[in-house]
Amino acid sequence: MAAMALVPSYSPSLWVRVCHALPRLDLTMVMRDNSFIPDSWEYQQTLLVLSSLSAVALVISLLVVLSFLIHYCCCHRGDRSEGSEEEEEDEDASTGHGYSGRKGRGICCVTWVAVASVTLCCVAIGVGFYGNSEANDGMYQLTSSLLTANYTLASIDLLIADTISGLQVSISGPLSSMEELFAGSKPFLTSTRNCRRLSDNVINLLSSISMARSSGGLANDSASIGAPIAALTPAPPSVAPTISPGGGIMPSPFSPGWAANTLMVNEDYRWLSYVLLLLLDLIVCLFILLGLAKQARWLLILMTILAWLALFLSWGSLGLETASVVALSDFCTDPNTFVLNSTHFNSGTSSDVLDYYLTCSRRMNTPFQQPLTQSQRALSNIHTHLSSLDRNALPQFPKAEKSLREVQQILNSTEGNFHQLVALLNCRGLNKDYIDSLKGLCYDGMEGLLYLSLYSFLSALAFTAILCSLPGAWRSFPSDSEDYEDSDSESEDPFTSHQARRQTTAGSQRGALPPFYNYPGASWTPPFSSAPPLPTPNVSSNGNPGYESLPLTDRQSPPPSYSPSMLTGYGGSSQSHPNSSHSRNLYSR
Repeated sequence: MAAMALVPSYSPSLWVRVCHALPRLDLTMVMRDNSFIPDSWEYQQTLLVLSSLSAVALVISLLVVLSFLIHYCCCHRGDRSEGSEEEEEDEDASTGHGYSGRKGRGICCVTWVAVASVTLCCVAIGVGFYGNSEANDGMYQLTSSLLTANYTLASIDLLIADTISGLQVSISGPLSSMEELFAGSKPFLTSTRNCRRLSDNVINLLSSISMARSSGGLANDSASIGAPIAALTPAPPSVAPTISPGGGIMPSPFSPGWAANTLMVNEDYRWLSYVLLLLLDLIVCLFILLGLAKQARWLLILMTILAWLALFLSWGSLGLETASVVALSDFCTDPNTFVLNSTHFNSGTSSDVLDYYLTCSRRMNTPFQQPLTQSQRALSNIHTHLSSLDRNALPQFPKAEKSLREVQQILNSTEGNFHQLVALLNCRGLNKDYIDSLKGLCYDGMEGLLYLSLYSFLSALAFTAILCSLPGAWRSFPSDSEDYEDSDSESEDPFTSHQARRQTTAGSQRGALPPFYNYPGASWTPPFSSAPPLPTPNVSSNGNPGYESLPLTDRQSPPPSYSPSMLTGYGGSSQSHPNSSHSRNLYSR
């Protein structure tokens, strides 16, 4: 059995050996063997335990995200209620963009963590696309090799059936006619009966050569008597029909065509599923960057929901990939042992035949050597008898020429098919297909699954960091009230710059200034008035009379101020007012 496990031109890769060496525990935490036995419940338990590690990692990531959410929801509220002195210091040092001071530095750090997480996710997506392509290439090579092997086996079955059918036609037709014609000549009749006997022997010998495949109605067709036989040319694998049993149930004798069709359908669904998952991750990452750049809260909320979905899908796919990688490494370590011991492959086919085609050792003889040699001798003896009849019987029995020529034509076609059958029964063709299928599955397929596992792990970490950092990044966005105040100031004064409006808004958040009349000795001058203030009884420090405005507390704006020259000019030039001194006294109070 150790010799059977050796496959020429194939050796397990380093990753196969590393994954095969992983310890195996069942649900009761008992060490199990790492032999590939997929039908065993103990082996399935080991795969289930390995897959559950991703579920544990999912729980840990959920706890981490939950702790960050609690930190942002609760702790920062407490920081706001401690006082406004530290906030005023941070805001005084800011430039209106919210990225300076202790609070600004924290927000900037959180934002860059989100950007770095999105970048890591994009790198994981690139790894995932490469791994998906590698896995698809491996499965394509596997299915192509299975289809080629199915074509070879179908050709063997058709050649055997064609040869048997031709010999049966010769026995029931021309040879029977020759026996009737040679009934009066004992030597010629004996030669004809020897040809019939040898043909029966060849039929029995070829019938014993069986690859134990489901060939549909091929056996029934081989027993039918049809037209004259010709050289057989089977269709190529891409054209040759493969008979698949209904209901998707594996046929009792293993059929490579059924396996290739099943794998192709499942691989199409797998490839499409991973492409959709990768596109979902890519869309989430790109729109998160767009939301951070545009400071769109609604977009980040939507992407946060999709990020949660992507997080669950990443950890779930990692669990499936872990089980697939470990099971594939167990198979690729010793594939011949599984094939030889499996009931699906071994039913109807002897272990010697399987061992011959799986190992294809030069020291091993084909298990069909004896029937092929006996069949070759029988066909040679038939050819000798027909040559003797052609030389000796035809001059005496010219009516037997037509039947004799038909038998010779069938014999020539049978010998041509027999030589093709001997070449196809050689182990080199099928063993090459077997090696190619192993290389596609265990090299490219294994590498693709490892890259997909790395993608799932990196994307899960990236989405965990994204979900932890996005709530902190929201704090740097302006609130709805600030946007409303900016829009109001913009509608009132369209000539004021956006930066000035933001600075004004930031100043209003620090607290409203006291009224102008609360400052002692503060003078107020209208922005568009060039007149000096009105005189007042107060005297300034230099001895000159000072002027100040009279505050009107009942109005929102101060009264206009007039200079004495304006009042004098108004009083001297205006004659319409009967009491001009009254107005002068009114403004001099």
